[in-house]
Amino acid sequence: MQKNTPNNNNKTSNVLEQNFFNFFKRLFDIILSTIAIILLSPIFLIVSIIIVADDGMPILFKQKRVGKNGKIFVMYKFRSMKNMSERKESPSYDFDWPDGVPDDFVFKSSGSNPNITKIGQFIRKYSIDELPQFINVFQGRMSLIGPRPEIPEITQHYNEQQKKRLSVKPGITGWAQVNGRSDIDHGDKIKYDNEYVDNKTILLDIKIFFLTIFQTFTGKGSV
Repeated sequence: MQKNTPNNNNKTSNVLEQNFFNFFKRLFDIILSTIAIILLSPIFLIVSIIIVADDGMPILFKQKRVGKNGKIFVMYKFRSMKNMSERKESPSYDFDWPDGVPDDFVFKSSGSNPNITKIGQFIRKYSIDELPQFINVFQGRMSLIGPRPEIPEITQHYNEQQKKRLSVKPGITGWAQVNGRSDIDHGDKIKYDNEYVDNKTILLDIKIFFLTIFQTFTGKGSV
């Protein structure tokens, strides 16, 4: 007969805490994303009309991103770049990193990028382009809070330490974003994301949520 040792009790407690966290996190995601989609629907409509009037269709930008445990999903954004036929150059993601993504790497689009539309500059500064991701949250492919989803061209070069951030659902905002948004390099982003993975709680999610609201209105660290 197996005895209840302190280690077994700790493991059971950790599993219960994790299940509790996952249940309420998903519940909050469903409730808040539903409320957000309903309340923000007038903004969705206004932004959609402006995008079409400024640069035509499509309204949404769809891109493959890497989700929990490396699963690929399609992430939604309001389109902030010109149509492909009008772009002056196409982005290239041909990276060569045999030992993992370099710590000093910063994946950031310049504010002077000629491919960004006029409305695109505004919606990027105040993160309005991210609002359609509430649909991703409602679908269960993202969470409100978590590491930002990365493109496959980058995650395929992750080392073991960097892969740790993929053990949770990606989020609309996360611990790395409230500590610098797009201003920090990849090394700091991994550090903050892994800190979140190790210390995730409902209280930490609430803290990140309100810090994000503050940064959104100030436009700090925006792409």
